[in-house]
Order: sequence, then structure tokens, then C-alpha cells
Amino acid sequence: MIKLLSVSKKFGGKKVLDNVSLEIPDGQKIAVIGPSGCGKSTLLRLLIRLIDPDRGSIFINGKEMTLLDEDALMKMRSKIGMVFQSSALFDSLSVYENIAFGLRQNAVLTEDRIREKVAEKLSMVDLPGIEGLMPGELSGGMQKRVSFARAIANDPSVILYDEPTTGLDPVTSTVIEDLINKLTKELKATGVLVTHQLSTIFRTSDRIVMVSDGKFIEAGSVEQAKSSSDPAVRNFIRGGL
Repeated sequence: MIKLLSVSKKFGGKKVLDNVSLEIPDGQKIAVIGPSGCGKSTLLRLLIRLIDPDRGSIFINGKEMTLLDEDALMKMRSKIGMVFQSSALFDSLSVYENIAFGLRQNAVLTEDRIREKVAEKLSMVDLPGIEGLMPGELSGGMQKRVSFARAIANDPSVILYDEPTTGLDPVTSTVIEDLINKLTKELKATGVLVTHQLSTIFRTSDRIVMVSDGKFIEAGSVEQAKSSSDPAVRNFIRGGL
């Protein structure tokens, strides 16, 4: 479970998150929506503790993230997969080395076992046998799927997605959305998706939360969000933003 208790964060005097609380049960996929600059990506950075809250507490799987020392934090991060908007692959490393990178950092595995796990994760994202290719030899959709394979290399219990379908064509977006659903189910992982793509919101999320004026608006399921009486949610869902 992910739990935020009375969390606040500001930058340059501007409150991005203002005394917000949230619970995400194990195995749930939640879409975090809202206009650009509202604090969606800030939430992801707080969850993986790239930044700390100004106040409040954040728990993942019962561990309070801000109280962890460096060793404990690294161990927790190994169980949190992160899919970046730009894929963020290392251009100078092969597909194999990109996926193996986190395995070497966070676990004591033989090279044979690393090779097995890389092949396993590539098969899970429907890209078997491309270990030797370089990122520049891949299409944008393939790069995105390799970034998924890297994110799940350590079998995470939580997967964070930062705009996973931005910049992709509709067909490739559908492939990625299906992959999100597949991986969450197979890994029994909790998913947090930051996105403004309506198709991704509708096709992948069990629950929708909107960030507006530093607060969380609970929009509920996709069907509940579509019929929400809250003007901020209604305008977003109807494409008014």
C-alpha cells in the first residue's frame, strides 16, 4: 500500500501540494490527472524520494520513506519501477546493458542469472532477442517497451509511470496501455500513472485522482469521473483543459 499523510510541498513560495492525504491499495492502478504544472510529477518524485516533502509522511509497503537511511532507501527503490516520459535509456549502452544496469546495482546475481532475467523481461514486453541492439536502432515504441523492461527488472511491487504514452501515435499508445495492464496484473504491482492522455486514463486506471490548486480531488472510477459534478474533473475529462 502507498499512503500519503498530510503532505505539503512548495517550490519558490508556491504550494504545489497543500496538506494532501491519499491511500492506494496494493494492486490498484491509479491515474493522477491535472493541468501542466499542477504537481503530478512532483508526486512521483516524492514517492521515489528524489525530493522530500516539506511536511507530512509518505509510506510505501509500511516503510516511511523519509526516515530511511541511504542503504534502506536504495533497497526500497529496487522494488519501485519507474517509467520515464522520454524512456531515458542510456544511449551508449545496449538494450541488454540498459536492463541489466539496475540488476547489477541492486542485487547480488551472477551474470548468467542477469542474462536470464533480461531475456525474461524482454519477453514480457514482447521484444524477445533484441539484447544486442542499441537504443538508436529502436523505434520510439520499442524504446518505450525497453524502458518498461528496465523498470520491471527487479520485479517491483510498485510501478510509477510518468506520461507513458505522450508523443506516441494512437496504435503505439494502445500497445503501451495494454502493456501497463498486463504488467500490473502479472507482477501484482500497484501502479501510479501521471498522464493527461484520455485514452490512457480510460483504458488503464481503476481509479482517478485529480490535482487542482494543490489539493487532491477524488474522482473515483472511470465511469464516476465521466459523470463527475466537480467542474475541474468534468472540464478535464471533457477536454476543456
